[in-house]
Amino acid sequence: MSYVLNDPADFADESAAGFVAAHRSLVRRVPGGVARAAATPAGQVAIVIGGGSGHYPAFGGLVGAGLAHAAAMGNVFASPSAQQVYAVAKSVATDAGVLLSYGNYAGDVLNFDQAEARLIAEGIPCRTVRVTDDIYSAAPHEREKRRGVAGDLAVFRAAAWAAERGLDLAAVAAIAERANARTRSLGVAFTGCTLPGATEPLFTIPAGQMGVGMGIHGEPGIDVRPLARADELGQLFVDGLLGELPDDIETLRGARAAVILNGLGAVKSEELFVIYATVAQLLEAAGVVVVEPEVGEYATSFEMAGVSLTLFWLDEELEAAWASPAYTPAYRKGAVAGASELHGAGGDQADAVPAPETASVATAGADPDLDSEFSISEASDESVAAAVVVVEVMHAIRDVIDRDADELGRLDAIAGDGDHGIGMQRGARAAATAATRAQLAGAGAGTVLALAGDAWALRAGGTSGALWGAGLRAAGERIGDALAPDARALADAVDAARATVQGYGKAEVGDKTLVDALVPFVDGLRRGVADGQGTVETWIAAAADATAAAAATSELEPKLGRARPHVQKSLGTPDPGAVSFARAMTAAGRVLAALREERS
Repeated sequence: MSYVLNDPADFADESAAGFVAAHRSLVRRVPGGVARAAATPAGQVAIVIGGGSGHYPAFGGLVGAGLAHAAAMGNVFASPSAQQVYAVAKSVATDAGVLLSYGNYAGDVLNFDQAEARLIAEGIPCRTVRVTDDIYSAAPHEREKRRGVAGDLAVFRAAAWAAERGLDLAAVAAIAERANARTRSLGVAFTGCTLPGATEPLFTIPAGQMGVGMGIHGEPGIDVRPLARADELGQLFVDGLLGELPDDIETLRGARAAVILNGLGAVKSEELFVIYATVAQLLEAAGVVVVEPEVGEYATSFEMAGVSLTLFWLDEELEAAWASPAYTPAYRKGAVAGASELHGAGGDQADAVPAPETASVATAGADPDLDSEFSISEASDESVAAAVVVVEVMHAIRDVIDRDADELGRLDAIAGDGDHGIGMQRGARAAATAATRAQLAGAGAGTVLALAGDAWALRAGGTSGALWGAGLRAAGERIGDALAPDARALADAVDAARATVQGYGKAEVGDKTLVDALVPFVDGLRRGVADGQGTVETWIAAAADATAAAAATSELEPKLGRARPHVQKSLGTPDPGAVSFARAMTAAGRVLAALREERS
């Protein structure tokens, strides 16, 4: 559990504020995350990493000379939003471009890809390298589906070394890709971790057992085995990783590898050293030359008791990258030769991209994007009046998500990472606030809904944040600000949201996602319109269809997302995204019914 917190929904922001305040000489707050305190040298590719909070020192702690230029920092166990990634990248980008690198998780892929497309559209060269080192998260022939764990460090180090040598974007990306292809990790967990404010861990492991193949978001392991002795655990790690070598390593004798023995949170240095003694002995016996091993915490999961081992198979360039100096808040290696390397890592600082002022302590935790000004299009009186209804709907959705956040988190924890409740809570709260501000400024219904979507995506992050945000914006754009929407216009708007959600997330009915409730909801709206029913009756009936469809997802096997590798754990439990969508639409229906009653 987390012993020190205020409002759990503010944990990530407040933690970021304290982090920046503690490391002012190294990092500065930028919208969406943190960046090096000094500017990116002109002509240098900027390395931008990122992911959810809860994994320190990943990701903010790895910003500095010899590592990342900036990190986009999402909510607890949720990817940063596309807007966060974009804003962070813009804050450090030069004409040489940006390399985005992050662990391979569905929400991160969705949001980083959107940010990359936006950067490219604005003329900023951009490439992506996803880290896929966890050997137990997918088979060798499906390496592109593997998730990223502590091997992030190896890939980030290689990318940063290449960038600081002045290589161009294509060359930097190629070296990072080579590093990823030559990195393998395997981990075990002894206990689960607990999200801030939660009273129960995301998962439990029976006493005397250990979960093999866990992820850094607390995903349950692939296998449960009797708790091993330290030497047996070292043997498990080494045997597993030596069983899957890069294609170009024909013999272990003389092969050179960097080693990362990573504690997940509760397993501390002395215990790690006990395991490492066996790891080092076994690798030496196999003929592997160990190069500058790292033993400590590099990618954690709050207080999870767990350990992972990473082997990073080196060639001449990758070894130079691994051995090069670095100086960040959480990772320091070798000697840095002066202030310019310490903060900007070389290059012509006179021509560097200007670094904005670091945010003050009072505002460092706040996200400037959420408080930015917005433009209001001219709207008809009818649309302005309808905007009041939109605000009441958004408030009702916020209230039902607030009420059910813990339950949604528990549902998500059964086969996922347990962040759905808190992510939805942050998104719904932000959307309700943004909708109110826009309506008070005189916006029409479409603009209010679109701005609510933008705020939802920004504050929630993760897959659900991106999809809800994009869906609300698509619905708002379809409704527009010219007229008050009737039942047909609402059906068209929700269908536009459906098309956007499916276009971004690629889910189909039957994949066990929110689409399994969204599509029946759209079908119900269309049926009500065709039957000539009124808006309220149509909406309430469609919400009932969505509720029934959400319950039926308990019998489905997950095909996408973090639940995909845990089919048996997921069976019998409804999809939390489908459940939250159905409850939100039901809450909206109650608002429509109450307003009709008031006006009758």
